[in-house]
Amino acid sequence: MKTRLPVALCLLAACASPPLREPQAPPVASAPPVAVSVSQVPAGVPPSSAGDKSGGPLVLEGVPAIPDALRERLGRFLETRSAPLGALSDDGRSVLVTTRFGQTAQTHWVQRPLGARSQLTFRPEPVSRPSFQPGSTDALVFSSDTGGNEQFQLYRQDLKTGESLRLTNGKSRNEAYAWSKKGDRLAFSSNARNGRDIDIWLSDGKTAESAKLLLERKGHWVPLEFSADDKQLLLLEYVSINDSRIHLADLESKAVRRISPEAPVAAYRAATLDPSGKRAFVTSDREGEFTEVYEVDLAKPDAPWKPLTRHIKWNVEEIALSPDGRTLALSVNEDGLSVLRLYDTATKKDRVVPGVPKGVISGLKFARKASVLGFTFASATTPGDAFSFDVGKNKLERWTESEIGGLPKGRFVEPTLVRFKSFDGLSVPAFYYSAKADGPRPVVVWIHGGPEMQARPELSPLIQYLVTESKISVLVPNVRGSDGYGKSYLLLDNGAKREDSVKDIGALLDWVGTRPELDKKRVAVFGGSYGGYMVLASLTHFPERIVAGVDVVGISNFVTFLKNTSEYRRDLRRAEYGDERDPKMNELLQRISPTTNVARIKSALFVAQGLNDPRVPASEAEQIVAGVRKSGRDVWYMLAKNEGHGFTKKENRDTFSLLSVMFLEKQLAAAAK
Repeated sequence: MKTRLPVALCLLAACASPPLREPQAPPVASAPPVAVSVSQVPAGVPPSSAGDKSGGPLVLEGVPAIPDALRERLGRFLETRSAPLGALSDDGRSVLVTTRFGQTAQTHWVQRPLGARSQLTFRPEPVSRPSFQPGSTDALVFSSDTGGNEQFQLYRQDLKTGESLRLTNGKSRNEAYAWSKKGDRLAFSSNARNGRDIDIWLSDGKTAESAKLLLERKGHWVPLEFSADDKQLLLLEYVSINDSRIHLADLESKAVRRISPEAPVAAYRAATLDPSGKRAFVTSDREGEFTEVYEVDLAKPDAPWKPLTRHIKWNVEEIALSPDGRTLALSVNEDGLSVLRLYDTATKKDRVVPGVPKGVISGLKFARKASVLGFTFASATTPGDAFSFDVGKNKLERWTESEIGGLPKGRFVEPTLVRFKSFDGLSVPAFYYSAKADGPRPVVVWIHGGPEMQARPELSPLIQYLVTESKISVLVPNVRGSDGYGKSYLLLDNGAKREDSVKDIGALLDWVGTRPELDKKRVAVFGGSYGGYMVLASLTHFPERIVAGVDVVGISNFVTFLKNTSEYRRDLRRAEYGDERDPKMNELLQRISPTTNVARIKSALFVAQGLNDPRVPASEAEQIVAGVRKSGRDVWYMLAKNEGHGFTKKENRDTFSLLSVMFLEKQLAAAAK
């Protein structure tokens, strides 16, 4: 019942959530002229007057003091929080969510819809992927790393005693996990064997000593679910965004059988077994542009796959099967918005779930012993919250209603979906958040990471502040290479086509110039991870058309990035960007890298990075900062020494947001003079 790209796989891509999401953020380290611990600097005091306090978690270079008035204005927006669904109890009558009341997101238990959130975990680091041990609500398992290093460990917490113990070795990266139906075994993926390949391990879910290597594999493997009799394990092998495979492993013999055919190469993104064990439901783009659901006869390997959703001309991105096998839930991505459907496996008919608002659905999962579907719902104006739908009662329920800092619910702006033509005639979509103000408004182009991700209309407090308070319009494009628009669109930026996506930004700048309500002379770009590369590349391609850029954990040189990114993800990134070991590809990657073209950057630049980033190493930020300074230009620079690929701790995230607003307001205002 896994869906979309599993979280573990998204972490392997350079995709990353937006750096300000309720988990994530970035790092960098060079010898700073002024090093300041923000936690030790009173509001309104310039870093230069605070002395060298580099022992703190944040190091700032070239950054002015944050005005008290801005802290006051932006503060309520930064108190927005979310409560995404972690798991349902077996009977579907209570849920686990992750939410933040202190510095980091922790696991909470909600025992009735819109009831109190009882905090269960109290770690200094963020907690994710919580689940109850099947058969009771006396124990849970969750995942957590240290300082953003993404060396995730699995933990078990006894809810009766409150005691917590680590189930993994404390050193390796441990990702997705799946409980057996009886709850006596826990399968998980880990690179403990050699630090590179991600194998399948098995534990009793109670002690670290019980964890044993089950299947030694090459590449990246993820456990999806156990069969109903717990004798088989469904697996996903991930090669790239357009090449993944589904396998079935026999737990006694350890024999692994490939379910998805070898040809054609295709993306197999989700799979689930029905209770009989005789068939599987799999999503794939094997026969068309979009990901659709197939019914697979496991007893007859040569039997044709039966397409079930060909009438849906969009990606089916998530699926989940009810315990009785009668209802298959589908989340369909229609131009960035989600539609929740239920497919009756007996009648072969599907219907749209009534009452679900317009927004984005994620994390579909059924309760283990009830036809109650849980999911997270978010929109551009509401945080992500936990919901459920009782199939038998046809009843939709909301479990959490997250706070938005006391702001009025009608304060936030809904985006409109627009399209613009790129240099080659390609139609490129973008979400347009229009600021209401007199005269042409300045613009921020907000570029997602990945590159194989998709910008969706989910609440960003920073975007909402820029639009409603700073009166800056925000455009969020899904340039070529983005997911959600068919596999041809997804592959349009691979290899030698990399800079075509940058040209899409140029076309968006042209579109801005045609809009009387927008000021084409006051445009900034903002992006994280691969989006950070897009920011830097845009500054080198369009130096006279962009006044400022915010680069968060961005790639500045593809060759050094591929050499220095963590070993377990290097081949995955080569599949997207090209292999730097090939001389011709190396030459291309060097030629298009921002560090090679740094002298072209004339715009103001703010770079933010997490020191412990395993995906885009801090050296990527170091070298672009050094290069811009060498060319005689100033750079604002923020290094979080206790973060990785994004800012997960509220204090760091708040500081980054405050600095971003200061930077953008200053540079866009200066351009008007």
